[in-house]
Amino acid sequence: MKKNFSSLALATLTAVGALCSTGPVAAQVAGGSSIVGVSVTTQLAMGWSVKKTLLGKTIYDDTGKKVGKVEDLIISPNANVSYVIVGAGGFVGIGRHDVAIPVTQIQDKAGKLVMPGATKDTIKGMPQFTYATDTAKRDAFVAAANEDIAKSKAAVANLEKKAGAAAADAKVKIDADIAALQSDVKSAEARLSEMKKAGAVRWREFEADVSAATARLRKSLEKATG
Repeated sequence: MKKNFSSLALATLTAVGALCSTGPVAAQVAGGSSIVGVSVTTQLAMGWSVKKTLLGKTIYDDTGKKVGKVEDLIISPNANVSYVIVGAGGFVGIGRHDVAIPVTQIQDKAGKLVMPGATKDTIKGMPQFTYATDTAKRDAFVAAANEDIAKSKAAVANLEKKAGAAAADAKVKIDADIAALQSDVKSAEARLSEMKKAGAVRWREFEADVSAATARLRKSLEKATG
C-alpha cells in the first residue's frame, strides 16, 4: 500500500479543522464568560495524531536504509503542512544535521515513511535547517559569553595592579587568583572560538561546553574579587 505523506498531513490538519468547528465551550471568568475551548467529537478523536503517528518516526530510502527521523512539521501561513523537518545527522555519519523536506517527497509505504531517491550523500548535501529564532539565540549566547570574558580580563588587569602594590604575603594570594582567572579565561575563549568556527548552523553542539567554561569563569571571578 502506497500513500503520499501529504495525505497524512492533510488528515492531521483536517482533524485540527474539526477541532475548530465542533463548537466553542463558554467558561465563566471574572466579569463574564469567555470562549476557552471546544467540545471533542468522535471525528476529532479519530483524526491523525502528529505526536503518535509522525513525530519521531524514521525516514527510509528506497532500499530500506534509515536516513533520518521526523523532528518537526512546518506549517505555512495558509495552514498547509509544507515541510517535514528531518534530523539526519546520526544517520548520515555527521553531527547534528536537520533538513527540511517537502511533504510531497515523503511517502507512506506499508506503514513506513519513505523518501524515494534519497541517499546519505543527497541528505548530506542539503542545506541544514535552522529556525528563524535560533540565530538570535546564538547571538545572545555569544554576547553573554563575551561579556563574561571581558569582565574577567578587566578583573585580571585590576588584580595585577593590586599585586604590584601589595605586601609579599598578600601578593601570593593575589597572584594565585590571577593565575586561576587567566586559566579560566583562556578555557572560555577556546570553547567560544570553537563555537564561532562551527558557524550559526552547528552552534548548539558547543553550547554546553561554552556554558560550563563561562560558569567556571564566573566562579573564579567571584572568588578573586569577592
